[in-house]
Amino acid sequence: MCRFVAYLGQPIFLDELVCAPQHSLVRQSLRADQAKTVTNGDGFGVGWYGERSEPGVYREVMPAWSDENLLALCSSVRSSLFFAHVRAATGTAIARQNCHPFRHGRHMFMHNGQIGGYAQVRRTLEALLNDEMYAARRGATDSELLFLLALQRMDGGMPAPEAVQGVLDDTLALMRRDGIDAPLRFAAALSDGESVHAFRFSSDDKPPTLYVRQHREGTIVASEPLEDGSEGWQALGPGAVVRVTAHGGAVTVLN
Repeated sequence: MCRFVAYLGQPIFLDELVCAPQHSLVRQSLRADQAKTVTNGDGFGVGWYGERSEPGVYREVMPAWSDENLLALCSSVRSSLFFAHVRAATGTAIARQNCHPFRHGRHMFMHNGQIGGYAQVRRTLEALLNDEMYAARRGATDSELLFLLALQRMDGGMPAPEAVQGVLDDTLALMRRDGIDAPLRFAAALSDGESVHAFRFSSDDKPPTLYVRQHREGTIVASEPLEDGSEGWQALGPGAVVRVTAHGGAVTVLN
């Protein structure tokens, strides 16, 4: 399991959320409070939108707590929309191409969770990718695969919430067809550079944690609170889908 944070609002420096808080994402990489895996040291990544339509991304395989370049980057980059993620690998290699967030065109995606029995269904799921999306695949994770499958539906005109839910439904049906009892767990953030969709889903009763909080003139979506205690942090319920927009830091609950 992994930990992540997303921000949308007035521009701030990345270190304000990634490094500075009492329970920052860098600190969570060493010791997370609400994760199945306490240490998330199998790589990290940050992605941000700037003056170009496509986001910038920096990913590395070393633990977030030991990379001075991450601290320097976060103290220098200012953005109105950014993602940050620390990884605890669940069966795929510790490699840069497997680190989040993933980027394709203007879209960016990060995920905490896993497809139960992924090795059994991976080939079938990859076969559902069209040629363009298959060529875009760089790593081996279930997270990147779910992202590309959702983008494929979105390219066909499907709204992001319906595209993601359709991919999850089809994946779960395939798992059940193959007799896989392990759960499908999914907490994720997806952005097109204008808004952020956040999802919390699981096929069992243990979905990964996910919270939303207003931050001055912006909104934070995070795996767990960035300060001790949960004051001001709204826990999303199982099956929740929310859309965050820059206009007044609006959070729309879609499900």
